[in-house]
Order: sequence, then C-alpha cells, then structure tokens
Amino acid sequence: MSDFLSGYSIQRWLESCPQGYLEDTVFGHPDGETEPEFLLENDVLREDAIRSTVQLVVGERCALAASSGLINAAPDEASKRFLATQTLDEARHVEVFTQRLYDLGVKRADLESTILHFANPNLIKFAEVLLDKVHRRDFIAGVVGQNIVLEGMAFSVFEMMQAMNKEMNPKFAHVLTGTIADERRHVGFGENRIGSLLKQHPEKKREIENMQRDMSWYMLATFADAFRGNRTAEELDRIGRERSHSSYQGADLGVMSPEQMEGLLADTVLGEFKTRLARIGLDYQSPPRP
Repeated sequence: MSDFLSGYSIQRWLESCPQGYLEDTVFGHPDGETEPEFLLENDVLREDAIRSTVQLVVGERCALAASSGLINAAPDEASKRFLATQTLDEARHVEVFTQRLYDLGVKRADLESTILHFANPNLIKFAEVLLDKVHRRDFIAGVVGQNIVLEGMAFSVFEMMQAMNKEMNPKFAHVLTGTIADERRHVGFGENRIGSLLKQHPEKKREIENMQRDMSWYMLATFADAFRGNRTAEELDRIGRERSHSSYQGADLGVMSPEQMEGLLADTVLGEFKTRLARIGLDYQSPPRP
C-alpha cells in the first residue's frame, strides 16, 4: 500500500498540478481568454450556460464537502494527505466554475440565489446520499461514492463538455482540461485504495452497491433534465451558427440531438462505473432509467 500511496503524495501533487498543467493559468485558463461574444449577447445561450455551470458548482461543492469530511475518517496518514490535496483541488473547481458564473454576467450579490434557482433537485439528492456516508465517517462507502461514482460522473461529463467547447469556447474548454486531469487522479486513488479495504470488510459490499444504484439513478435523472430542457442546439441552429463537429466516444456531437447526447453520456458513465467497480470487487447495480 505504501508504494501505491507514494504516487499520491503532496510533493507529487505540487509537481504535476500547480507547477505542472496549471502553471501560468488564471482561474484554470490562459490569461486574456474570455467567454465568446456570441454567447454573452444571446439570452438563450447565456442562460443555458449559466444553468449548466450551476450544476458544476453544486457538484463541486459536494465534492469539496466530501473530500474534506473524509480526511479525519481515513485509516492512515498517507490517505489523509492525499485527501488534503483533493480538498484543495475541489475548492479550486468550485472557484473556477463560480468565476465562470461571474464571467457570464451573474452579479456577486446574486450568486447564491442564482445557484438556488438553477440547481437541479436530483443532483442535490445525489449529493445528499454521498454526504450522509461522509457524515457517518464511513470511509469505505464515502470514498466509493466520492472517488468512483461522483468523480467518475464528473470525469465523463467534463470530457463531453470539453469536446463540445474546444472550438466554440476555448476559454471554458481550457478550464475543463485542468479539472479532467484532477478527476483522473482522484478516480485512480479511489480504485487503488478501496480494493484492499473491501477485502477486509466484505460485509460492506451490499450497502455500498445499493448506494451506487441510488446515486446512479439521481445522476441519470439529472442528465435527463439537463439534456431534454437544453435549448442550445436549437438556438444555434436558429441563429445560423454551426455546432462544433467534435468527437466524443467516436460520435460527432455536431449532428446529435440532445436526447442522443444524453444516451451517449449515460451509457459512457454507467459503463465506466461497471468497469471500475469490478476492479475493486463490487458488483455494479443497474438503476432504472428515468
């Protein structure tokens, strides 16, 4: 275990993150980059961007509360130190996505009311399932919920959003690139650390598998609300602006309907859950489709 955890030290984090892919960035993107004018000047596109960014802030606030709450529940010092770096990563994610809300025109005095207005109720339920485990100081369930389920979802969502924005909105795509690098490291810790603990506590498996099923349902319901209510593709067509023909999971996002993108993202995330849970000795539980 000690050799594996040495790859998640604070020194390694300093070298790869603040001194690595985040060097010379401002709120996660190169200095001088801004949101595109066509987005800021269109009420429909700007509101959809605010709504989707609010979900990122809600998810990252949950991740911040979970990773910081798990530090004192960790069974060893090396895991505590990794979770300290993850706590700072999650705080940075909250900050950069909050800054994007300001860049989209949300006034600082209106931040909390904007989040309250646009936050998806199913995403809030998703967070509550995880944070209940954290508040009970259940380290194994908390890390599976945080570093496998939540981070696994975030990893795939960010990858799809990064593909969709790399041509139309390089500033936002660059912010997502840094968060994807962080999520990859967090998921790796969850897979490597929990497998050995589950072998010591096999009685925890069923409870954790049920948690994964419940969180997955709330995730799918959030996806359904987000894609089925999104007007961006229709508005881009209306104003005659071609969508980016970016590839995600081998599909051309520029020709897909929102419903098709929802199905692609859901299948990708659930497939990743199944693979990652199998690696740590858990049986994936298929949730009903909303």
